[in-house]
Amino acid sequence: MTTVLIANRGEIAVRVIRACAEAGYTSVAVYADQDADALHVRLADEALGLGGDTAASTYLSIDALIDAARRSGADAVHPGYGFLSESAEFARAVEAAGLVWIGPSPDSIDALGDKMTARRIAQRVGAPLAAGTDQPLAGPAEAVAFAEQHGLPIAIKAAFGGGGRGLKVVRELSEVTDAFDAATREAIAAFGRGECFVERFLESPRHIEVQVLGDGRGGVVVVGDRDCSMQRRNQKLIEEAPAPGLSSDQRTRFHDAARAICAEVQYRGAGTVEFLLAADGTISFLEVNTRLQVEHPVTEEVTGTDLVREQFRIAFGEGISFAETPVPAGHAFEFRINAEDPGRGFLPSPGRVASLRVPGGPGVRWDSGIEAGDAVQPAFDSMIAKLIVHAESRDGALVRARRALRELAVEGPATVIPFDRLVLDDDAFATDTFAVHTQWIESTLLPRLEPQLRPAPVADVALQRVPVEIDGRRVMLGLPIGLLSGLGGPADAEGAASASDPTELRSPAPGTLVRWLADDGARVAEGDAVAVLDAMKMETTVVAHRAGVVSHRAELSSTIAPDGVLAVID
Repeated sequence: MTTVLIANRGEIAVRVIRACAEAGYTSVAVYADQDADALHVRLADEALGLGGDTAASTYLSIDALIDAARRSGADAVHPGYGFLSESAEFARAVEAAGLVWIGPSPDSIDALGDKMTARRIAQRVGAPLAAGTDQPLAGPAEAVAFAEQHGLPIAIKAAFGGGGRGLKVVRELSEVTDAFDAATREAIAAFGRGECFVERFLESPRHIEVQVLGDGRGGVVVVGDRDCSMQRRNQKLIEEAPAPGLSSDQRTRFHDAARAICAEVQYRGAGTVEFLLAADGTISFLEVNTRLQVEHPVTEEVTGTDLVREQFRIAFGEGISFAETPVPAGHAFEFRINAEDPGRGFLPSPGRVASLRVPGGPGVRWDSGIEAGDAVQPAFDSMIAKLIVHAESRDGALVRARRALRELAVEGPATVIPFDRLVLDDDAFATDTFAVHTQWIESTLLPRLEPQLRPAPVADVALQRVPVEIDGRRVMLGLPIGLLSGLGGPADAEGAASASDPTELRSPAPGTLVRWLADDGARVAEGDAVAVLDAMKMETTVVAHRAGVVSHRAELSSTIAPDGVLAVID
């Protein structure tokens, strides 16, 4: 029997565990300390601790993951999405350990994961492209020169990775240096590499994706297309399939370009080719995600395809189960249920899920990494679940989505559910005109969103490991620190302070202090930017709550608790 180690957490780990169960494979989960009792750990056939409480020491640690695979006796590794799913280094390490990598070849990941190389491949096969650079920027001056030649706006992008990290849109030349620095910083934090390139930014475009499966020998099947234009901070919130409002010629151009790009590198497994579609009809290749996408369920629902099972088939030498693009049946939406407060600019909102009511009925699917009582951890992504609805038409799917979102209730962390309900009643999204674009949320909808109550902070659940002897064997036992110390209950949040001092500038969310925007001793006005936090995969700018002189109270790279004191403004 094949044993599959899932090098991930949360919702996608649960998704792969279920596919393993249906395929007859043994699933092995891995976990960081704070995930020791997470849903994916409870559902897997076996679970191994990675011995850490940060992404770098656990889900991003190649050595820890390979060691876990060795200890479990796994035959194969599924990387999920995010973390190391697009790491050629990890793929090579898996194969060097004698395991099957359930994903594209390392060479394909190298070629397509580097967005500049991917641009050159797209040019070679004749795919549509906006103007851009195909070499890393040496500094912000090169981005300024590009903007002066090609015009504004421009997009500065991380050459490696995806998910909106390391992408900054610039509309004024004076903003280029700050945008370059922020894109580089985000890229290093998220992907370990800071190279960036620049390209023309298409104003108010739609985001169109093409799902492909490759056999690794040059054969590529297009499974379908999706629209993913509903984004905030360049990260998707609502996706649908098939992409509405495309002409047959546009759809053919998208499919043909995606097929040609992936065939050029003899792509293996599941992947997604992304494009922008401007209001004037201009199409531009964006990037290739060499992994399963978060939004893959909408394509599954309209095509009847299990994309994870197809990944298994291809990786284990059985090939793709069909040869032609399936005719889509009906329409599907996916709503990412993120622990974020839309009324506060989609501020991350980790916390414990006190209660959860999940919708059901015909055409409703719930893919989740949490249950009632679980905690949304501040160290990781804010997405806790996905609500997918499918019906015979787009109008029917909209009606079903409204019903399902009325049934859905999450108590504890703030969530994007009120935003989802508002979108479904907006004519720009819900009518045949389909007037939304990738900046529509920030430009149009954001001012109409109300803040939600802030949740209590997540308790510190770090584990202390002690050696014990069981039946004559020495093993390491991991227990909550509070239990070992006899204290019990949540620890006080480090850095939190009394709320009585009006001079204290406090963190709006848990995160890591990555940059000061106001020097120690500088004078600021109310509303001036003071600091930047990296919180749950997003950078959040903290602004001055009053005018005065700034005195720093936190160190760069330190972890800041919710309401922790960053500075004093006196």
